[in-house]
Amino acid sequence: MNSMLHLASTEVAGEKADLLSSLGIDVRLLIIQTVAFLVLLWVLTKFVYPVLSGMLEKREAAIREGIEAAEKAEKKATEANAEIEALLGNARKQAKAVIASAKDEAAAITDAANVKATEQTERMLKKATDEIEKEVDAARKALRDETIGLVSLATEKVVGGVMTDTIDKKVIARALEDAK
Repeated sequence: MNSMLHLASTEVAGEKADLLSSLGIDVRLLIIQTVAFLVLLWVLTKFVYPVLSGMLEKREAAIREGIEAAEKAEKKATEANAEIEALLGNARKQAKAVIASAKDEAAAITDAANVKATEQTERMLKKATDEIEKEVDAARKALRDETIGLVSLATEKVVGGVMTDTIDKKVIARALEDAK
């Protein structure tokens, strides 16, 4: 039976060999190449693919971490921009308040200076008016005394020496009152 099987397998192998040789394929070379391919495949699977796979996984992890870091950085930048905007808004409000305060203070200082200048002007005017009134009174008194002296002299010349100082002063005083 073994011989029959061997004969049958030889016939099948012969037919296959005829078919492959008719196509220009050498069976022995095909088997050697298949074994070499399987050995190469095993070496690649055992030594090369794990290294390549590890490198790809590391690269993928690094890329993933980079993307996550970029997203975090973008989120932080957005938050920082919002915080900066809030700080700028606050600074603008404070600046407006300071400017308004400075304007109010300047207006108050200007008003106070105007009031002070007005008061000083009024005091100077009153002082000048008082001095003028004193000078006018002094001038009137001097004029009156001079007029009395002149009238007294004129009366003495007209009347001649008969009048005394008291009579003279009374006459002059009456004359001046009549003149007013």
